[in-house]
Amino acid sequence: MRAGLDKDPRDVARMFDTVAARYDLTNDVLSLGQDRRWRTKVVETVAPRRGERILDLAAGTGTSSAPFAEAGAHVVPCDFSIGMLEVGKQQYPGLNFTAGDGMQLPFADGVFDAVTISFGLRNIHDPLQGLRELLRVTRPGGRIVVCEFSTPTWKPFETIYSNYLMRALPAIARTVSSNPESYVYLAESIRSWPDQRGLAIRMTEAGWGPVTWQNLTGGIVAVHRAERPI
Repeated sequence: MRAGLDKDPRDVARMFDTVAARYDLTNDVLSLGQDRRWRTKVVETVAPRRGERILDLAAGTGTSSAPFAEAGAHVVPCDFSIGMLEVGKQQYPGLNFTAGDGMQLPFADGVFDAVTISFGLRNIHDPLQGLRELLRVTRPGGRIVVCEFSTPTWKPFETIYSNYLMRALPAIARTVSSNPESYVYLAESIRSWPDQRGLAIRMTEAGWGPVTWQNLTGGIVAVHRAERPI
C-alpha cells in the first residue's frame, strides 16, 4: 500500500491489525526511545484534570491513554483497528476501549473536555474531516492536542532525517516488526504530511481557535494545541 490522499481506511485498519502485537516495541526502537518523551509532552499539553472526559483518538494499544487515567480523568481510547484494541484491552483492562472511525465518531456533540490524537491524523482518509469531527465532540471552550510527525527546522538535519525514513527505518522494522512492509507506508505518509504551519492552517479551517505548536526533537515531531471557540 502506498501513501497518499487516496488511502483506503479499510486497508489502513488491516495494516495496523497486523502490527498490533509488537507495535509499542517497534515504535520504541524506531524512535530511539523518543516516543516516551513525546507522549509525556502530550500529557503535559493536554493538562488533564480529575473528572474530565478526554478522547484519545487513534489510541492504538492504549499506551498514550493510560497517563490520562492515572491523572484521574475519564479517558476513552478510540481506534479503528480492532487488532490494536484487542491488544490494548489485554494490557489495560480498566480502560474503556471503543472502536470508531475518525471521520464519523460514535459520540454525541460536545461530550469531551479535551480531545487528542497522536501520530494518527495523517492516517485518517480526510484529515480535515477528522479535525471537524473532533471539534464536534468537544464542548465549547474545550481543547485539542495533536501530536504528529512534522518537518525538521534545520535543513541539513531534514536531509539526514529523510534518508533515515526511507532507508534505515524499513530496514530496522524488518528486525522488530510483525509487518515491516507497513513501515514503508508509514515513512511515505510522514514525508507527504504538511509542515507545522500547514497543519495549523488545517486546524483553523476545521474551526479550532488560535493554534500554537511546539517542536520536539528538532521538529521531527510537533505538538499543536487549540481550543473550540465558545
